[in-house]
Amino acid sequence: MSVANGRHILAMPGPTNIPDRVLQAMMRPAEELASKTIVDLTESVLADLKRIFRTTGETFVYAANGHGGWEAALTNVLSRGDKVLVLASGRFAIGWGEMAAFMGADVEVLPGSWRAAIDPAAVEARLRADDAHAIKAVLMVQIDTASGVVNDVPAVRRAIDAAGHPALFMVDGVASVGCMPFEMDSWGVDVAMSASQKGLMTSPGLAFVAANEKAIAAHKSATMKTLYWDWSSRMNTLAYMKHCGTAPEHLLFGLRAALDMIFEEGLEAVWERHRLLAGATHAAVARWAEGQAVTFNITDPLQRAPSVTPVLVQGIETATLTDFARDVGGVSLGLGIGELGGKAFRIAHMGHVNAPTVLGTLAVVEMTLQAKGVPHGAGGVDAAVAYLGAATA
Repeated sequence: MSVANGRHILAMPGPTNIPDRVLQAMMRPAEELASKTIVDLTESVLADLKRIFRTTGETFVYAANGHGGWEAALTNVLSRGDKVLVLASGRFAIGWGEMAAFMGADVEVLPGSWRAAIDPAAVEARLRADDAHAIKAVLMVQIDTASGVVNDVPAVRRAIDAAGHPALFMVDGVASVGCMPFEMDSWGVDVAMSASQKGLMTSPGLAFVAANEKAIAAHKSATMKTLYWDWSSRMNTLAYMKHCGTAPEHLLFGLRAALDMIFEEGLEAVWERHRLLAGATHAAVARWAEGQAVTFNITDPLQRAPSVTPVLVQGIETATLTDFARDVGGVSLGLGIGELGGKAFRIAHMGHVNAPTVLGTLAVVEMTLQAKGVPHGAGGVDAAVAYLGAATA
């Protein structure tokens, strides 16, 4: 027996639920690539990405996923042989570093934990030891979707400054931009990147990069550049060069609608909505954890991401739980990956989500734990409702 019929909920960390308004915006004919519609659309998206990243720097949009955004960021500021310091806190900064190494960078990983945020003191110490300033860039993620940790971007910037180090500061905001505060300029981020399929509520297929003056200056001497990703080519006044050819028109139509929705709600209000829905999720998991078989991956509550919560489970293969939630409950949860493979499932609460979405997801998770006999504290959904009731009173 299944109760899954009806609108399916994606509670996995990407792709996320796409609003009907965004889907409808994409349901239109293609237009000539140099038409005023496409030129104006491109210009408006590039301008509004500055508002999203909170920067006055240059913004770039690519027909690519987040991994393409990684490559775009790296190739535009690095040369082969450059040393890069990767700040580990899960899977995705490591993946970014692996890409840099593949393209010829000398990559060093600063070890971290899958259960805690980056230690700014360790960053400062490593950079102080780099007397020759061999390290050309520091790479980190704000939120690692595998571990569920949120890293303190301003604290890492302060660590770089305290060490007196000139390295470029590069931040992956794929799971954070549009979900929590991101202040590129005031935090001193030199290169930031994100993608369309998480907090920005659009179909997968667009990557975004933002660069400040320091990054643009580094770009001028970078030798890792290739034409498709190249910022200089994309800053050309010819409209089609902003996409290195034909624009991904329908993805841009969708993104335009998503950005309009974000600005109508208010970016700060979007951040607050994510904070509250994450709090409700955390309240539920804390209650379930009373049964001793379920717990948080991230131990410090202040380091738990507002967009995704990995949940560790003992005594059962987690795919059994995610299969049941999907096939019987109508909710797709994320599986644990990397060090959490087979040990955790992930609840995403990002993008086009609200109280009914999240409370419904938590109810299906609790139903799944009960159906599969996983010991857990009862009343997780009640705890989530109580949290939201108090927080929104």
